Amino acid sequence: MDNKHISVLLNESIEGLKIKKEGIYVDCTLGGGGHSAQILAQIKDGHLFAFDQDTYAIKVASEKLSKIGDNFTVINENFVKIKECLNSLGIFEVDGILYDLGVSSFQLDMAERGFSYRFDGPLDMRMNQQDSLTASIVVNDYSLPELKRILYEYGEERFAPLIAQKIVLERTKQPINSTLQLVDIIKKALPASVLRKDAHPAKKTFQAIRIEVNHELDYLKKSINDGLELLCIGGRMVVISFHSLEDRIVKQIFKERTSINLPKDMPIIPPEYEPKFALVNKKIIVPTENEINENLRSHSAKMRIIERVK
Repeated sequence: MDNKHISVLLNESIEGLKIKKEGIYVDCTLGGGGHSAQILAQIKDGHLFAFDQDTYAIKVASEKLSKIGDNFTVINENFVKIKECLNSLGIFEVDGILYDLGVSSFQLDMAERGFSYRFDGPLDMRMNQQDSLTASIVVNDYSLPELKRILYEYGEERFAPLIAQKIVLERTKQPINSTLQLVDIIKKALPASVLRKDAHPAKKTFQAIRIEVNHELDYLKKSINDGLELLCIGGRMVVISFHSLEDRIVKQIFKERTSINLPKDMPIIPPEYEPKFALVNKKIIVPTENEINENLRSHSAKMRIIERVK
């Protein structure tokens, strides 16, 4: 892990959790351990549970956390198992849950992990290296309709048909095994006008494949819904997302949990219909200009906070 890892919206997320020193907190995305370290430092009489499916991240972050305290437990699982894992440890209620979504910067910077379109590496993209599905399987084995659907839905790539067709054509000549090999194919598929733009031409395709490989959106929906059920009264959930698909899911779930659907002519709201949750910030929280200048990867970050009120 290099020293460039910077936690996004660090101060804002810690403030958003409204930490109590005796509280039980969950960091669903341990990563480089930046958020976890800040939480652990404030809960001398509490306990931190941190999830990550990346064994390298766990090793390095655990060393970092051990220097702060020993009142933490690292769980080597995807956060989709938040409820199942915590319940198995006898934890049925927590004071706060944090999600810092997206790929950790150190994963992007490790070429051999295959997440980056800037470095050459194997087409992998697995956050959990024990999983069987890799980016190579998606690129080389998925049908044309499947590839188009993934690029449209998960990458919001308007040139999905062109890119998918080019991938299918090129893989008949030879297997597509490396990240830069795929980048070259994507560039050949796109119009010259797109290649002249500032955004990297492969960004959306790589995002789409990564989401497919790691089941990110389905897992996110289940984990957030299960996590909300774990919050005690006064407990908060903070979610930092980095692209519109994630943010849309978070926004929709938070809206459903904080809204009531009753006939307009009903004079009073029966207690059982009152929402159990309330939004802490009606307007999304975004990084300051200073943070964006210091950490370019933070520019698309959006933070939402919800609290259990009853």
